[in-house]
This record gives sequence, C-alpha cells and structure tokens, in this order.
Amino acid sequence: MPPLRTLPAISTALALLVGPVALCTAPRAAATDAVLPLFVTRGGVPAAALLTDDGDDSGNPPVDHYTGAGRGIGRADRFRAGSITKTFIATVVLQLAAEHRLSLSDTVEQHLPGVVRGAHVDGRHITLRALLTHTSGLADFTTVTRGTVPLTPLQAVTIALALPQARPGRFSYSSTNYVLLGMVIRQVTGHSYATEAERRIIAPLGLTGTSFPGTRTTLPSPHGRAYTAGGSEVTDLDPRVAGAAGELVTTLDDLDRFYAALLGGELLPPHWMHEMLNTRTAHGSYGMGIFPTKLPCGITVWGHNGRISGSYVRTAATAGGRRVLTFRVNTDAIADPDLEPTLLAAEFCPRTT
Repeated sequence: MPPLRTLPAISTALALLVGPVALCTAPRAAATDAVLPLFVTRGGVPAAALLTDDGDDSGNPPVDHYTGAGRGIGRADRFRAGSITKTFIATVVLQLAAEHRLSLSDTVEQHLPGVVRGAHVDGRHITLRALLTHTSGLADFTTVTRGTVPLTPLQAVTIALALPQARPGRFSYSSTNYVLLGMVIRQVTGHSYATEAERRIIAPLGLTGTSFPGTRTTLPSPHGRAYTAGGSEVTDLDPRVAGAAGELVTTLDDLDRFYAALLGGELLPPHWMHEMLNTRTAHGSYGMGIFPTKLPCGITVWGHNGRISGSYVRTAATAGGRRVLTFRVNTDAIADPDLEPTLLAAEFCPRTT
C-alpha cells in the first residue's frame, strides 16, 4: 500500500486491540503504553486508545488491558478496514480450492472469458495464483480513482487495462487483482464474494460487527467519525470505491478473532494454510492476502494493513495466531511512518526485565 502521509491536526483517534499473549504481559503492556502517546506527539493523532487481551499458558482467561488519551474511538466501533478485505477474499478462494471447485493454476480466462484482454495483457496467461500474490502485472485502478470513485468491477478492470502494466511475475501490489478474484468467486459459486465470506467466515466465527456493506454509504452503529489526511470528514462513503479489494466494515474485536482463527488453522486445511503463507511466488513480499513483517528482534509476524478514505488499519499476528495486534486510526495517514514498526516491536519482541 502507499506510504503514510502527513496528518494535520484534526479530530482523530487511534485504537489498539491485542490478542492473548504467553510471556511477560506486564512489561509488554508497559511498552505499548509508552509507544501510544507517540502517535499524538509524533504522529499528529490528537486522541488514542489501547486495548490488550493478555493471557498465559496456564489456561486462565485473558485479562484486558486498556488505556487511552483523548476520545474518539470505542472498542465496539465499526470502521472501514480497506485492504484487510483482501485476507477475507483470499481465504474464500483458498477454501474453494480445497473443495476442488477451482485450481490456483486456472487462468482468469477460464472463469471470466474475455474480461481481461488489453493491448499488453491477456487473461489467458494470468493465473489465479498470480492474482492472489500480486504477480499478475495488472495495473492498479486506484492509481486513477484514488479510492474516491464508486465503480462496478468491470469498470475497475477496464480502467486498469488502459494503464501501463507491470512486469508479470514480479510483485506489484494492485487492487485490480482482488476485484477480479471477487468476480471469480461469483462465477464459481453463483453468489457474491460478500455472501460467501458471510457464510464461510463471518457467521462461523461469530464476527457480529463485520459486514460487506455493498452500496450502503453509512456505517452501522456504533461508530465514530472518519477524516481524510486533509481534514475533511468522510464518515459516509460509497463502498464501491474499493469493492472486493477493500469494502469490509469491521471492529477491532472481530479482526483480532479473524486473524487468530485463520492463523490458528480454523479456516483452512494445513496444505492451504501453507499455500497462503508461502511467499516464494512474490519473492518474499507477499503470501496470498497476507504478508510477513520481520521485526528487528528476528520475529516474523503475519497480517495486512488497510487504507481507505478516512481509515487506516493494521493487523499483525504470530504464526499460529496466539498473539494478535490490531490498531487503527480514523484518518488516511499517520505523520511518522516509524511509529507502526515501533508499535509492532513493542508488542511482539521479547522484553528483558
């Protein structure tokens, strides 16, 4: 995703949710508490909140740890998750592969005849694996729309085909890939990607705050306000600006639960979980709807970020999903891009006492 941009002094807030942890919970909470105020002093975020669920190996229930500075975001608030939608879409596609209803070696042309045909691109030579790993070479339609123009999937693809294409086989992040995967899901199942994600992921996991709003421009209650990096309020937004690449509305608790379940093996069989986490096709940059981040202490966490007008979200988890961290701000940007890796290191890297 594009780098974070400078955030002016507007009424924004940040919230953080962390899943169960195994070791040194008190030092870790202190470390994240120390980072949180930096989003105000260096990140330009006037209000911030922190929530952690800290557990151990004894079987005791997790203990919540919450702190905040200012007001603006509640734990139960619904918000737009942007490209975190891609993890949901990839999970549905891999479930369909596990059911032998499609193959990752299938071409786009096999499922969407004639849809991807351009002067320098041909769907007969692009596989579903290439779409999932962002190695198709397809241009990103959002470079034109900037995430502000509602589109049908075909309109998004048409815009992308008119742009200069990337080199096939190399990692090049493009939301067009996941718009096409949403179309493939409908072609294979007869249902929309939203319906399939609801049936396969949202309902089974009890993600009561998560939805695909379709054409609904308002957020479900409860919710706060959302702002662009320039300070304009964009709480109401047509989700068709992103579609299958970024439509999702969710909560901190639900994202925590989803990534814990996914990485814990609840949603995909072992072979397909391995496929999702295999970054070889994208040369280490990306798996399928999820990417690794190696922290300074050597620990690798898995997750995704999401940016859509008025919202930035980041989820990271350890392999196996035992610890999950999700934070968000209700604007497009954080002024200091170093704050995110600092926060991840504070949560996941071992602390000495």
